[in-house]
Amino acid sequence: MNERAFRRAVRAAMLSLGLALAACNAAGPAEAPPLEGARIGGPFTLTDQNGRQVSDRDLAGKWRVMYFGYTFCPDVCPVDMANITAGLKAFEKTDPERAARVVPVFVTVDPQRDDPAALKQFVSNFHPRTIALTGDPQTIAAVGKAFAIYAARTDGATPGSYLMDHSRQVYLMDDQGRPIALVPADESGQAVADTLDKWVQ
Repeated sequence: MNERAFRRAVRAAMLSLGLALAACNAAGPAEAPPLEGARIGGPFTLTDQNGRQVSDRDLAGKWRVMYFGYTFCPDVCPVDMANITAGLKAFEKTDPERAARVVPVFVTVDPQRDDPAALKQFVSNFHPRTIALTGDPQTIAAVGKAFAIYAARTDGATPGSYLMDHSRQVYLMDDQGRPIALVPADESGQAVADTLDKWVQ
């Protein structure tokens, strides 16, 4: 092989190597959010823990962790909310800019007892950006239906006492109110932080 042919062969080999490296380094298609396109959520207007009306439009530009529960819940709801708080605080430490766009939203499934005062006392134990929402029973039922939440009253051991049986899924909604993923608040604060880190943009 003469020198000219050798140089051509080297150039061809280098070109092939460059293309191969580019292919290896090229990012694959982005993973689609698990709830992308799901018919979950929608417009709402409710009352927050300070007695002010809050609508979905007021949350535009914010990523929302949507949790449905009630303040008289004896065990599950406080644990889930504590994990949401721990997860968001952990996310704030690693990426404060993205975390600042996340708002936990607690929607009661027990509007009969959860007035703004009860909500305010309850959420004071959790992340300071938490918004707690209540409304009349019909409106709360409609919002629950829009978010595919099951809730039903079960009588307690004493007259007049009751618990609320409700579904436990927690939704991450993007800054336009579209469903993105389920948040594993029933697992741990770290699991919540990992989910936020993966999806919040």
